[in-house]
Amino acid sequence: MNTAARMESSGDRGRIQVSQVTADLLTEAGFSKWIIPRSVKMFVKGKGEMQTYWVRKRNKPINPKAAGLKSGMETLEEEAESEESSERAEEDDDFLGIEGMNKTDRLVEWNVEVLTSLLEQIVGSRGGVVNKIQTLSQAESKIGTGGKTVLEEFTSIIPLKRFNTDELERRRRTSTVDIGEEAKSQLRDYISTISRLYIDNAFHNFEHASHVTASVKKLLARIVKVGEGNGLGASDPSESVALVDLAGHSYGITSDPLTQFAVVFSALIHDVDHPGVPNTQLVKENTRWAQIYKKSIAEQKSVDLAWDMLMEDEYAALRACIYQTEDDLKRFRQLIVNTVLATDIVDKELQTLRKARWEIAFSNVDSAAGSLNCDRVESEDRKATIVIEHLIQASDVSHTMQHWHIYKKWNERFFMECYGAYREGRADVDPSKNWYKGEIGFFDFYVIPLARKLQSCGVFGVSSEEYLNYAVANRDEWVREGEALVQQYLVKFKEENAHLTAPFDHLIVRLQD
Repeated sequence: MNTAARMESSGDRGRIQVSQVTADLLTEAGFSKWIIPRSVKMFVKGKGEMQTYWVRKRNKPINPKAAGLKSGMETLEEEAESEESSERAEEDDDFLGIEGMNKTDRLVEWNVEVLTSLLEQIVGSRGGVVNKIQTLSQAESKIGTGGKTVLEEFTSIIPLKRFNTDELERRRRTSTVDIGEEAKSQLRDYISTISRLYIDNAFHNFEHASHVTASVKKLLARIVKVGEGNGLGASDPSESVALVDLAGHSYGITSDPLTQFAVVFSALIHDVDHPGVPNTQLVKENTRWAQIYKKSIAEQKSVDLAWDMLMEDEYAALRACIYQTEDDLKRFRQLIVNTVLATDIVDKELQTLRKARWEIAFSNVDSAAGSLNCDRVESEDRKATIVIEHLIQASDVSHTMQHWHIYKKWNERFFMECYGAYREGRADVDPSKNWYKGEIGFFDFYVIPLARKLQSCGVFGVSSEEYLNYAVANRDEWVREGEALVQQYLVKFKEENAHLTAPFDHLIVRLQD
């Protein structure tokens, strides 16, 4: 009572603040999702500095959409699931109506929960061991240095880690694993900082990154067991990917939690500091980043920015949860490099190489392996590497393979971004002139073939069929409604940006630095 009374001076009206002791009791009782640590320690008279927590407040459902309080988690989950169900409206709404939390805050918390779950699986796969990693400081300092660009680090085959049956059985259940408050705090701080590094573009923003993350999470959770065709079983409603031996059917992806974490992490950081224009425009403008990277500019910059920040001393405890050995460190880095670079779908050379690698891996498994003198493990690693790259590609455009209203929402945002760049003089061609036909071509030559690849690799079960069906349906709907929608986009853009120039139709000449 004494502590609670003294804490009143640092509280806020209408909110519940609890001490570390109370927070620990809630956590032990299984209610850790109820509490949010305050970003700074509070000074409490007679107690000194204290770490205190807010208790999440769940409002009664009073039309949350109209109130603008729908949680980032709920929106992302329903978009990733792409299913109309009454149950979904009640799922994952822990951040619904929390006073003091804006949309970005809610997205940060959702990403923290997703990555914390995967970190617990990583630590569990090591028997719960998390040692300090000062001995890896030299190895960490060498990565990303030496004059090599991120693109030059790319490799066609990433050797994944293998686990035998005994190792799988010795793993600790995630319910008994605690990565520690220090690591959790560092993870939250890291993701929060990442969110601020995203530019407030109409499309390439932190919400898009979170949407891609949700799709990656879904596809990983839907990887099937050989001969069964069902998704991986989850021990709880969070749909954490179960770590089981899939007899090679997933090519080692699901048996290694570090691989899963790396792919989800890559989805989160893949568009950090995206400028809102394509790489070709950055080359034309001869920006500093274009001079450094030459190609895949935005993607390479995202990797470097996110990696350099992760390597800072303040995230040492977080890194110790991710990896404990130099081999794991190098595999983590390589997975990030390959995964983020795969989101550059415009570079024709990279696309041609990726297509050839897919054909080598999947056209004729036995003969290809024999002709290349590959053993079974290398063949599986080749497949895993290319499957991961196509998984992130599908997730990056997952709005095209989801419900029509989701596709339309993100298509409009992308149009607004591209048209805005044109009005600012950062594009030579008015995108509205070819947007309708361009979308049809995008479906025909990229989205639908990509969905067919997900289906043909035999890893993603019913999800691959779902993605393909939605892609085809959205393409047909766009043929019917697309021309009218483009006109609506133009009207909306002019209404929202009329204050920027008068008359509006006069092209804005962009001042050069």
